[in-house]
Amino acid sequence: MNDEGAWVGLDIGSLTVKIVALNGEGRRIFAKVVPSGRSGVQAAKALLAEVATQARFVVVTGYGRVCMEDADLEVSEITCHARGAKHLFDDVGTVIDVGGQDSKVLRIGPGGRVVQFAMNDRCAAGTGRFLEVMAHALDVAVADLDDLAARASSPVAISSTCTVFAESEVVGHLASGRRVEDIVAGLLDGIAARVAGLARQVGVQPRVVMTGGVALNKGIVSRLEALLGMPVVAPQECQIVGALGAALIGLEKSR
Repeated sequence: MNDEGAWVGLDIGSLTVKIVALNGEGRRIFAKVVPSGRSGVQAAKALLAEVATQARFVVVTGYGRVCMEDADLEVSEITCHARGAKHLFDDVGTVIDVGGQDSKVLRIGPGGRVVQFAMNDRCAAGTGRFLEVMAHALDVAVADLDDLAARASSPVAISSTCTVFAESEVVGHLASGRRVEDIVAGLLDGIAARVAGLARQVGVQPRVVMTGGVALNKGIVSRLEALLGMPVVAPQECQIVGALGAALIGLEKSR
């Protein structure tokens, strides 16, 4: 951090809270991802405290944005993810954001404008929370799901789209002796299929950029590429794209 001040973006998600701070030239000077814990808003306030003396303008996004009073502006996740992805990839045509509690697909038009979007926020299937629940049922770490799926020999189809029923189905497959690797591969197949179906609703245009914590799973990214028939780019810091977009919007608004 420095004395010129910072334009801050906060993305309060159901599983993690993200912060990005930019200097007056739009260069990133601080970024961090922390678990939401019991209160995403409290986690966000703790993050903001780390840059509070430098913060000139704070934009908040994410599902917890309406509860965050320590911000200058609230902006929707859709707008922020589009702005962040456009900044990282000027030729972005589609943004696929799969976070902790919902998934959404944005079709991006000229100038980075969102021309169409589809969203699934009524069911946790295909989200980060879904992966957490399934990993717990399998007694494995979420971070290990990708490697486990890569060792599958006969993926097990998971027919349930409801998280509760899918968990019961997974437990049943374990009890019947199916390999964990095959069950995980089936879970990733199902998630990718649901997200691809959502993407087709808006009409997928290259370049496809995937954001959100689920983009850390290379197995899901590669399955999406196969289903959509085109490359899917997952930025190294896919989790902070929304916060980056929020910070950029704040910088533009305050000028």
